[in-house]
Amino acid sequence: MSSRTLDVSCPCCNATMRVDAETGTVLFHKEPEKPKLIEDLSAAVQGLRGEASRREEIFQKSLADQKTRQSTLDKKFEELLKQASANPDEKPFRPDFDLD
Repeated sequence: MSSRTLDVSCPCCNATMRVDAETGTVLFHKEPEKPKLIEDLSAAVQGLRGEASRREEIFQKSLADQKTRQSTLDKKFEELLKQASANPDEKPFRPDFDLD
């Protein structure tokens, strides 16, 4: 009695299996070789160094924006206060309520 075997390829992971046709048991299983994540280690390190400097640059810009943020808000507040004191009797326009 000779046993027949079937070679089956998994559609999800591309693994190869050899299955006994009579019993349905897997006789052999081979996973596909995964490609290397990093081909050149020195190029990957250089890329990480570039990313670190870019992150530092973005952080410094954000820090500078935060330092000037309070003065910008103060200037906006003073300008709006001047407008409100110049027209004290003028009712503010409220689109949510006034358009109904």
